Amino acid sequence: MPSGLPTVSVAETLAEKIVALRPGALPAATRRKCEDLLIDVVGLCVTARNQDYVESALAGCDDDGPCTAIGHRRTLNAAGAAFVNGTAAHGEDFDDTFEGGPVHAGAVIVPAVLAACERHNPEGQAALIGIAVGTEVLCRLSLVVPKAVHKAGFHPTAIFGAMGAAAGVGAALGLNARQIVDALGIAGSMAGGIIEYLAEGAWTKRLHAGWAAQSGIRAALLARGGFVGPRTVFEGVHGLFHGFAHTTDGDYAALIGDFGARWVTDMLAFKPYPCGTMAQPFIDCARRLAARGIKPEEVAEVVCEVAEATVHRLWEPLADKQRPPNGYAAKFAVPYLLAAGFVHGGVGLGAFTEDAIRDQRVLALAAKVKYVIDPDNPYPNNYTGHIRATLTDGSVVEDRQPHLRGGAQEPLTRQDVTDKFVLNVKHGGWSAAQGDAVLELMARLFDGRIDLGLLRH
Repeated sequence: MPSGLPTVSVAETLAEKIVALRPGALPAATRRKCEDLLIDVVGLCVTARNQDYVESALAGCDDDGPCTAIGHRRTLNAAGAAFVNGTAAHGEDFDDTFEGGPVHAGAVIVPAVLAACERHNPEGQAALIGIAVGTEVLCRLSLVVPKAVHKAGFHPTAIFGAMGAAAGVGAALGLNARQIVDALGIAGSMAGGIIEYLAEGAWTKRLHAGWAAQSGIRAALLARGGFVGPRTVFEGVHGLFHGFAHTTDGDYAALIGDFGARWVTDMLAFKPYPCGTMAQPFIDCARRLAARGIKPEEVAEVVCEVAEATVHRLWEPLADKQRPPNGYAAKFAVPYLLAAGFVHGGVGLGAFTEDAIRDQRVLALAAKVKYVIDPDNPYPNNYTGHIRATLTDGSVVEDRQPHLRGGAQEPLTRQDVTDKFVLNVKHGGWSAAQGDAVLELMARLFDGRIDLGLLRH
């Protein structure tokens, strides 16, 4: 062994903990969260199935095979299905989030594990352990050096997603510890995803989840075939955190310390609005102010207290966030989102059409929205909102949202998740009967053989 390298690497410790897990030993809360993820992700794939970016993703695939692209008759190979489904699930920015990250696990891990199992190991229990492991790895990785990956210009879901997908698929396919280490090492060279989509609302963020999902499948299969990856992929001097966080100093215990004994997966949040996570508490505040009877025309100025780490993604350039150039850019523009929530009483999938983002009442209010940095903001451990509005008569009104609705402090119920699924599949053009049949399928998916034929329409 070369000098300076650890006797046991982070990846080796993690792999040993992964292979020791058994589906039947998962805590009830963790299994339930995996069930919620399955319902949510399938609904999101359906709601996006007719969108132009999903059609483009399908058109760009020339790898037909036996695996299901959710909501489509055409079938693909496992990697292709994972790519299309991950892109669709993340495409409307309506997928789950991990508040400590922030990362989006479901849109990466569920497509990766479902496709891998459908092709190579169609057992529901294998899919359950794969989704649990992959989600846990992805979320815990985001805690090693919080905020650093975003600050370096990368999308954490894309970077950590490839690693989580490799771990999840590896667990689902029954790889041994050495193979999982190799899969993680290989996935480190597949990880990528810059955040320049913010400049003009380009589509590339949407494919980050899909690309990470298919990368995880390819890494796991390569490892199963004997391909060797670096065991020091995480902490090495040229490893993942060096490349994407510009440091190798991190809290690796957050990844491996109590892995398998405590499940951070249980704290995943489901979004009430289809847009950037950190914007959601501000929408809640805006809705409550409007519910007091205040009219948009009566507002002279709105000042929001924000976390400094969110400014470059959600607040600047301020003029573009007040008047976003297209519907996708609007999903990451708090002034627009706040104004839309105020004027229309909420923000739904219809808030991002070309007509919606040119609504003059919304844009007039968005132009009055500014921000100040709150040095004590608890982001990313907690997502809060605060609005101080000065009215034209000189009076001042305020509202605060202390946490993310749908998150650990105010989680959605199973009924809430199911209701969201019903709305999403209706938006995607499915009948109520189709939606009900798929809900019945998903209720038993983890307890039998995997057959996704009902999802191919």
